[in-house]
Amino acid sequence: MRFLILPLFILLGLSVNSQCRTFKLASNGDTLNCVDMKGMKQGKWLIQMPKLRGEPGYEEEGLYKNDRKEGMWRTYNLMGDLLAQENYRWGNKNGRCYYFTLAGLEHEESWRAVNPDKAYDTLEVADPLDPNKYEKVIVKTDGTSIRHGVWKYYQPGTGMLMETEEYFMGQLKQPEAPQPKADSIAPVAKLPLSKKGKTDTVAARNKTKEILEFEKKNANKKKVKVQTGRTYF
Repeated sequence: MRFLILPLFILLGLSVNSQCRTFKLASNGDTLNCVDMKGMKQGKWLIQMPKLRGEPGYEEEGLYKNDRKEGMWRTYNLMGDLLAQENYRWGNKNGRCYYFTLAGLEHEESWRAVNPDKAYDTLEVADPLDPNKYEKVIVKTDGTSIRHGVWKYYQPGTGMLMETEEYFMGQLKQPEAPQPKADSIAPVAKLPLSKKGKTDTVAARNKTKEILEFEKKNANKKKVKVQTGRTYF
């Protein structure tokens, strides 16, 4: 039985490889770096970049579909430490992407992929005021992803969140101004009523608290004696 299974795996491997113009075989027998008969990258890929002109080398691995990155891609330094974990759709970043240093998570990004095969694309976007509601947004595609969602920046080593940014369809949302607390609002003095029974805000706008209290105290008096300090000769 064992001798029958072995030729079967060999035939399957030859069938897969026959679809590739060029390819590599991994140590475990997996087919890597397949370029199909149309010249497009397909399947599992391992890309190795050596050090060049002072720039550190790296390795990245993931899947290609019709010459475009698809799904999860990971990037490592030449020592095998994880540097990035990115999600792709149609060859563009899509969803959450994470970036690391040797000390740990440095920052995370959020992207919305658009289909580069279409001049315009229609996206269903959640209403920022009500996440249960969606609206269709037509965007002009330029072959790149759109920043969409929350970006977070951390202090490596401690994991402490240092800063956040929120994007909506490529536009940075400005933080809302904080509302003043109730106990921080100065009390408004009650203004006297005019002859028509309406608050005379114009006349009393610049009056001090003492003047308002004086007018209230003497509002029903016919004559009011006022000491002005003026001397008559």
